[in-house]
Amino acid sequence: MNKLYIGNVSEEATEKDFESVFESRKIPYTAPFLVKSGFAFVDCPDEKAAMKAITELSDKVDLLGKVLRVEYSVPKHQRSCKLQIRNIPPHMQWEALDSMLAEYGTVESCEQVNTDTETAVVNVRYSTRDQARLALEKLNCAMTENCSLKVSYIPDENAPEGPRRRSFNSRGPPRTGSPSMGPRPRGHADMPLRMSVPMQFVGAIIGKEGGTIRNITKQTHSKIDIHRKENAGAAEKPITIHSTPEGCTSACQIIMDIMRKEAVDTKFNEDVPLKILVHNNFVGRLIGKEGRNLKKIEQDTGTQISISSYQDLTMCNPERVVTIMGSIENVIKAQEEIMKKVLESHDSDRAAMSLQSTMIPGLNLNSLGLFPSGPQCGGPSMPSMPLGAHGGHSSYGAHPESECVNLFIPAQAVGTMIGRQGAHIKQLSHFAGASIKIAPAEEKESQLRNMIIVGPPEAQFKAQCRIFSKLKEENFFGPKEEVKLEAQIKVPSFAAGRVIGKGGKTVTELQNLSCAEVVVPRDQTPDENDEVVVKITGHFFACQLAQRKIQEILAQVRRQQQQVKPPPSPQGHMPRRK
Repeated sequence: MNKLYIGNVSEEATEKDFESVFESRKIPYTAPFLVKSGFAFVDCPDEKAAMKAITELSDKVDLLGKVLRVEYSVPKHQRSCKLQIRNIPPHMQWEALDSMLAEYGTVESCEQVNTDTETAVVNVRYSTRDQARLALEKLNCAMTENCSLKVSYIPDENAPEGPRRRSFNSRGPPRTGSPSMGPRPRGHADMPLRMSVPMQFVGAIIGKEGGTIRNITKQTHSKIDIHRKENAGAAEKPITIHSTPEGCTSACQIIMDIMRKEAVDTKFNEDVPLKILVHNNFVGRLIGKEGRNLKKIEQDTGTQISISSYQDLTMCNPERVVTIMGSIENVIKAQEEIMKKVLESHDSDRAAMSLQSTMIPGLNLNSLGLFPSGPQCGGPSMPSMPLGAHGGHSSYGAHPESECVNLFIPAQAVGTMIGRQGAHIKQLSHFAGASIKIAPAEEKESQLRNMIIVGPPEAQFKAQCRIFSKLKEENFFGPKEEVKLEAQIKVPSFAAGRVIGKGGKTVTELQNLSCAEVVVPRDQTPDENDEVVVKITGHFFACQLAQRKIQEILAQVRRQQQQVKPPPSPQGHMPRRK
């Protein structure tokens, strides 16, 4: 739904006035303007056009003495939990934004919306209507780093239907869909190549009246976007190339040829490298263990490759700059190899996330806000189940939806995880819907500390995902290291054999499937609850998959036990004596 509400309209304004405003700014619209007393409505063809109208017109355009206010037109019955927040400072960190939003309730999802504006836009979903209404009241027009936030409802199509009203636009059935909470999952062939080019070469790439860029598009069968409005005043501008991997490479080579020729013609004294923008989630795997992947690409292609600092990332900039130096031929070879690695990571993450959403029914992966937009998937969020009453002990015998995981983090990261006056760990608990505690150190010089996470499967996924990400963000693991942690879960001693399998077959299959190291230490003495520990070590997805598979085994054991137990005698009836 991309219908817009235009408020603060002069009584003298007409349909032609609005047409003039939209057409002068090249904002497309698909229906006649419906002008009422003090307000108006209009349909836009897509979300991009709607967002352009909101960002370029709202509180910026004076029409007949009144400054227009433009936002999504949301029927009352759809004004529930979803808000759009605009004009967010571009350098604001996600953690600061999360903390601000959490003051008004539980945030189920927070997704960035791609726009050409310097400031950021996010779509936020709260868990209740009252929380969303409070956030709108408190945050709208609030000043943050000299930016006045703009908050409005966006349609929530999961809201109960309200009374039907006749629409002013009767050109067929009403549209469905809402402003996207992230782009649709893209196929392998539609993974774009993102480049960063010096501003002085942009004119040559576009060409006279756009002739050069049109020729590149035709030759390579690609769609090329040059984001000239992004980062006003910046020395470099991003270019996005949508095509097959081969089409992206061809377009990239032509653009590099143009830039280097322009550098010669303008006596530009510096070398012109190829700069590729890669989402930070893929950089660790691109580099490889101890930098092996990157070194191999450099050796195979005869290039020099460097990657920008992790510290340069902001809420509006989740990408790292991969700079490739060398001849054009070698640079293009390196670009192909780099994008192969990125595509492999993209597809691997999408498959892993699809599997997680299958294994945790209802898991809303979009709510994490931690992954690049390509591989996201998942359905509506699963409501958090009540936690069991067992505290930090195993969940066996407690509420079947509640699990306990002991996740071991570097001891020096404890302060960061807790946050100032416990703010971060409280926020993490609210976000995930889990109980999260950090156990006291067992030894004074201990290198690891135990985070005890108690909650249903979705809560475990969310909490552990944020913990892995936080450790990487705060540089507790090096730029060339992948975050690998040890998780421990307790299982009944009589079920440990099922986890191991005959001759260790089950645990071996589990390790092969998940890529995690799974160990059931031998000669363990069961604790007071007759439970033993299973240790799982690996990166985030590996740990999650291994945990889910082990929980499946435990669920099978429970079902078999229940089938063996005799049914209880009916209450109030004693068995007859013979």
